[in-house]
Amino acid sequence: MSGHGAPVPMQSSLSSGLKGEAHVPGDKSISHRSLILGALSVGETVVTGLLEGEDVLDTARAMRAMGAKVARDADGVWRVHGVGVGGFAEPGQVIDCGNSGTGVRLIMGAMATSPITATFTGDASLNGRPMARVTDPLALFGARAVGRAGGRLPMTIVGAREPVPVRYVVPVPSAQVKSAVLLAGLNAPGQTVVIEREATRDHTERMLAGFGAEISTEVTEEGRVITLTGQPELTPQTIVVPRDPSSAAFPVCAALITEGSDVLVPNIGLNPTRAGLFTTLREMGADLTYENEREEGGEPVADLRARFSPDMQGIEVPPERAASMIDEYPVLSVVAACATGRTVMRGVKELRVKESDRIDAMAAGLRACGVTVEDGEDWWIVEGMGAGGVPGGATCASHLDHRIAMSFLVLGLASRDPVTVDDGGPIATSFPVFEALMAGLGAEMRRV
Repeated sequence: MSGHGAPVPMQSSLSSGLKGEAHVPGDKSISHRSLILGALSVGETVVTGLLEGEDVLDTARAMRAMGAKVARDADGVWRVHGVGVGGFAEPGQVIDCGNSGTGVRLIMGAMATSPITATFTGDASLNGRPMARVTDPLALFGARAVGRAGGRLPMTIVGAREPVPVRYVVPVPSAQVKSAVLLAGLNAPGQTVVIEREATRDHTERMLAGFGAEISTEVTEEGRVITLTGQPELTPQTIVVPRDPSSAAFPVCAALITEGSDVLVPNIGLNPTRAGLFTTLREMGADLTYENEREEGGEPVADLRARFSPDMQGIEVPPERAASMIDEYPVLSVVAACATGRTVMRGVKELRVKESDRIDAMAAGLRACGVTVEDGEDWWIVEGMGAGGVPGGATCASHLDHRIAMSFLVLGLASRDPVTVDDGGPIATSFPVFEALMAGLGAEMRRV
């Protein structure tokens, strides 16, 4: 079942000639951070283009519960009246973060150095995910966490009354962990230092600087050393959220594997820490071009044009690229199934602890659709069957994971027989207009 209602089984069928413009939602990562940093500022932050999926709306509710005023105008503009760094009020009820691992981990970080207590929960998927990789570094600041066995939600965080700055080496590449530590560092005196051996998405660093925090990044032999000076007064901002590259991945990949397609996906953020999928697709031989390249709000942006690419070849994806495309491996594996030759993906153990075990979920569904897949703890290999070669015909489990559900629906557009997902309900957490957008391009997709 979906965490937000009854299951919504969906099915996609062999399609041809996807055409038109795909206006995908605003970037989820930037949307979460806009609300949280707006709540930690003094004054009004104005946000346009916010992703209005369930994950982000849950974060908006959490910021209200902690004392910020968060409202949406009739024209879709969001306004956040912040309480300042260290100004969060103790929420009067449990904070429900739905399906959002990003939301819960960032909010935990943001409140961990304030003298308040908050209890967090989520849907069945979120409550099954380990939180220790965030609560362990937050404990270094002086925060305490009490949760279910295995460090799982529901969980209560007791914020540090006298926080201390920390120096933390992120053990596994994770923008969520890095961001939680940096947000906690905002209300700690002195300098908090985060070291990451492999670069992950840097929206938090960019946006902290934009809000007036004193933050610097230096590349050393240890890796990227990020230094934040605590207890600033953050200045409210006007933010235009670029469109989400992780959401763009689905219409782009659908066009590449669906015969006769030519789709334009405008205004996509191409932050180099997020654009690994598009680089990989081009290396595979995809007809994918960047048009109207520009910069908006400090972030590189372009329009993506994707055309049917029947001659794509499997490749070995460089492991060091994993952090820049970790959410896109499920749909990349669908493209790999429709390419020729094997696609090898290594250094991806982070996929084991996402909304689901994404390696296991995709491997099982692809095998059910007739594709050969090998997998290990932090790697997997997909044997391509060429354009039009995937049999399909299976019902695939989404495991309450929006990206798994959308990936298998994309696969069905290029498979000989329809592909069904047991529950498309979680898609609303990140891409509430997915069905309508794909139908508008000409995709054969329906609820069953």
